[in-house]
This record gives sequence, structure tokens and C-alpha cells, in this order.
Amino acid sequence: MAVVPQRLRVLFVNRYYAPDLSASSQMLTDLAEGLASSGVEVSVVCSRQLYEDPAAALPAQQVIRGVRVWRVRTARFGRANLAGRALDYATFYLAATAALLRHARDCDVLIAKTDPPLLSLIGSFVARRRRVAHINWLQDVFPEIASRLAVAPLPRQLESRLAAWRDRSLASAETNVVLGTRMRDYLAARGVPRQRLTISENWANEESIERRAVTASALRHGLALDGRFVVCYSGNLGRAHDVQTLLAAAQALRADPRTVFLLIGGGANMRTLERAARQAGLTQMRFLPYQPRAQLSDSLAAADVHLVMLLPQLEGLIVPSKLYGVLAAGRPVIFIGDPDGELAQLIRDSEIGSTVACGDADGLCRALRALREDPAGRERMGMRARALFEERYTLARSLERWRSLLIEAAARHRVTA
Repeated sequence: MAVVPQRLRVLFVNRYYAPDLSASSQMLTDLAEGLASSGVEVSVVCSRQLYEDPAAALPAQQVIRGVRVWRVRTARFGRANLAGRALDYATFYLAATAALLRHARDCDVLIAKTDPPLLSLIGSFVARRRRVAHINWLQDVFPEIASRLAVAPLPRQLESRLAAWRDRSLASAETNVVLGTRMRDYLAARGVPRQRLTISENWANEESIERRAVTASALRHGLALDGRFVVCYSGNLGRAHDVQTLLAAAQALRADPRTVFLLIGGGANMRTLERAARQAGLTQMRFLPYQPRAQLSDSLAAADVHLVMLLPQLEGLIVPSKLYGVLAAGRPVIFIGDPDGELAQLIRDSEIGSTVACGDADGLCRALRALREDPAGRERMGMRARALFEERYTLARSLERWRSLLIEAAARHRVTA
């Protein structure tokens, strides 16, 4: 275990921080609280909103399990429309910059996440002004995502300029934590020095998620799904995910009373999918809101198989973190996305599920039928999934990597400052 110096002070900035309310801020919560429990002084600058509730007014200051939280006031139009979201972003940038300039005086390392996009620019500015080490923790790569999704694409010249500014902010950081080899290689090809790119994959909390039999799930029993084959998607279902293939497969299987699709979470495409399912009369599609973190293990256990999705054009820009919870729950995975992508390769190499190309609803139906008819195969895949999780993706392993990374970044900065 990395030895934490006598005093190491870390300041995070991210739009949301609300432990215990949902899984949407789980990564930051796990990391912040894990570091705090090991002796690191941890603080967070965030908004007063919740991911699914822009009207929420959380306390301006809190100390939560050793983590000091400072929340700033912002506009609160929410995620429903792009114009309102842009105004929320703008007010958060301004308020967060002011808060960071104030609180970064008392930190050694400033860590900028990527919600809202381009927080690395603010992190770089504040770190230079306050002479602290700067780390970017990239969950995604913007503005490329917006362009590849063709959702209100930016003018080409503006996109190019924003990307160049982002690249400079990454190049000036002590390091940039990315989620996989494709993300690292993409940024390196854009000129970010490879020595400033560190792969540290996301995780699930091994103490919060255990492998349970489907018969042990209270949620499954409460929904009267005992004896059914339950296909689950759990988490945010946004514009980065292919819902049309899932919808087409559900329509093809509508006459099969044994198969149920359980959709848990939120996001723009979750609402779209729910409306489409209702209009098509797909009663075998069940929708639930985000579940409390304390019930995550039970809700993941409700499924016989879990779905993970990513549009092929977003390979290297996003890595779906929901995969790690599925592995922890010990369930097979069907990935809907690029058959040659990073996740597809992991699933094949580890023999924990299968991959279906976007648009191949027939292939998804075949994969589901094959798993439904092979309970012994599902059990073997689930055991391999949990073993892979314990080998590579536990919170304990991730905390050790992060502690070492923070100690090294702070030490390098003291030498070069």
C-alpha cells in the first residue's frame, strides 16, 4: 500500500456530489471517501443540485464521512433541453472558478472531472494561479462527443478551438487519468504527451455489490419476476447509447412471455425508450427510477443478464462504467456496440458474454435466447465475471492506484514549482 504523506490535501471539482442518493455520482463518492479514510484531506467543489433534480437545494457546506463539500449556486434548468443545460454549465463554470480560487490555497492537488465538459480549462487556470498540482480525470472527451452524436453540433471552427484549448490544458497537467487504451491513444495522437496520460479504469465497490442468486433479489420478487428471464439495463441511458436495437429486439420478442426487459435509471434515451415502449404496447418492458445505492446489489441481482451499450463512433471517447457493477454482481454481459471495440474485446477474451453490433436486433434476440436456454452457461459466465472483477476492478485496487498517483503528482509538482 502506498504510504500517504503526513499531510496530503486533495480538492475535486465536479458538478454533482450527493452520496447515498443514487449511483450517478458513485465514482467520485467512492474515491473521495476512500481517500479520506486513508488519511488524505479531501474536499469537493460542486453544485447544489442533484443529477435528476435540478430544483434540489443541497446545503452550501457539509462534511460527509470525512469529505468537506462546498456547493455553489448555479442556474437550475436541468438536463431536459440543451439551452438550459448550457446556462447551467456557464453559471457553474463561473461560480466554481471563484470557489476553487478560494479553496485551492489549502490543497496540494486539484482534480478536475469532466462534468460539465472542459473543466480541465478551469482546473489548469486555477492550478497555475494557486501553484498546485493539477490532475484531470477524464470520464469522456468533449467537444468530440457532441459532434459525433450530431446533437446541436458546434461550428467547426469553434469545435477546433475548444479542442485545442482542452489539449493544452491536458498537456499542462501533472497527469490525465483516462479510462482505457483507446482514450489514451486518441489524446496522444492529438499531441498530449503520452507520459502525461495514465490509464486507471473505473471500478465498483466490492463491499457494496456482492454476487447473489437471482432468487435472493427482493426487487425481482417484488416485481413478480420469479421464473422469468430478466434482461436488465441499469444506469444512465443517454444519447451515447443505442436504444433502437434494444427496442426492435423487444418488439421481436413481445410474444415470448418468459422474457422481461427491466430498465432501471434515467437519461434522455430512457425517457424516449419508455414512451416508445408504451406506444407500442410492449408490456414486457418495465421501467424503474434510479435505485438507492444501498439497494444496488439487490437490483443488479434481479437480472439474469445485463446489457451495456455504446455507439461505435464514441469508442475511445467514453467507457461505460456500468460494466464494473455488472461484473461485481457476477452476471453475463451483452454489449451492444462496436464488435471490434475495447469492451467487446474484453468480453470475448474473458468469456463473460457476447457482443451485438448496433442495428442487429436479430443478433440480440439470438444472444438472449441462447443465454435463456443455457442456465449452466450463464452461471459459468457469471463466475468468470466476478473473478475478473476481483482481479482488476475493485475499489480497493483503484484506491491504491490513486493514492500512488496523487503522491507522485504532488511530489513532482513540489520539485518543479
